[in-house]
Amino acid sequence: MTRAAASLVLVLVALSSTFTKYVPKSGQRIPQSLSRGWGDQLNWARTYEEALSMSRSRNKPLMVLFHLEDCSHSLKKVFARNDEIQRILDEDFVVLNLMQETADENLSPDGKYVPRIIFVDTSMRVRDDIVGPYSNRLYAYEPKDMKHLLDNMNKAKKTENSE
Repeated sequence: MTRAAASLVLVLVALSSTFTKYVPKSGQRIPQSLSRGWGDQLNWARTYEEALSMSRSRNKPLMVLFHLEDCSHSLKKVFARNDEIQRILDEDFVVLNLMQETADENLSPDGKYVPRIIFVDTSMRVRDDIVGPYSNRLYAYEPKDMKHLLDNMNKAKKTENSE
């Protein structure tokens, strides 16, 4: 009887951890309208200028996500539900999502398509060496490309930490 109860408790603990959502170390945050559904628990910068300033002062790389209100590729859903992406962004990046272009032409090195994800280091240099898997849209990612995006996030993070 005791073994059965212990087994049941272990199964319940395992199931509950499987269905939990990533919660930042600082605790559950109030959802922000700035997230636009890309990760309510993240602290999103309001503007590109604010994001650059935060990146420098926190010594963290910036990830800029360009998108439309309704992401037709379902990238938003996959991105927001990926606990590893959300954890790394929360702990190691400054994040900004934009539905409009900025005046900085460096953020559209191969065009102004959406969605696209650009990494910027703390010296405000756009990381043109960190690209997605597509040769015709260098900074694009599809829902199936989350492993590639994670690899690129780790590359941006490692490069930043080694400087």
